[in-house]
Amino acid sequence: MGVIKTALEIALEKTESIKGDKSGIAQFEAKQQGKKLANEYLAGDIDIAGELKKAPAADREHLKQGVFDVLVTQLTLPSSKDDAAKVEKAIKGLDSIIKSKEFSAMAGQLMQILSQYLQESSQYEQAIRQQYAPKLKQKEEELSRRYGREVRLDPMQDPEFIAFHNQHLNALKGNYEPVIVQARDEARRMFTEG
Repeated sequence: MGVIKTALEIALEKTESIKGDKSGIAQFEAKQQGKKLANEYLAGDIDIAGELKKAPAADREHLKQGVFDVLVTQLTLPSSKDDAAKVEKAIKGLDSIIKSKEFSAMAGQLMQILSQYLQESSQYEQAIRQQYAPKLKQKEEELSRRYGREVRLDPMQDPEFIAFHNQHLNALKGNYEPVIVQARDEARRMFTEG
């Protein structure tokens, strides 16, 4: 008759060959520290290259990977000048860890494209509001007659305007989004090659 084992004994037998990978844990922690460093860079004014030099040589690559992972996600279409400044800061941070003339050239082109996008977005915004103004005025007059007092509507509170607005701005974003995707892909390629 065989020996009956408890669930704990069976679990211990199955896991006895599994050992903790201390180097894997250290790499994970270094990468997490790199992500934290990137977020501090985006929030303030720390020098990424200087912070990386201070780190132990064994951790630098994983720190850089963590920094890169955060900064590359910041490559997006800006919705305002403040957003554009954040994207520009992310690009400068990426440039400091990729250290490639090819990336520097691409970064300059990308900033020009993002600036162009902001200008076009602003022009679209004005054109959309002008195009929708007669309809909004008609709604305001109708509501004023109904309530017996003057009514002013904010176009961004009108669901019909919002749908019209989003449709046109999404078309513009559709023209620029492939540039952002390509920039992220190229940054990844340059980072892994460097």
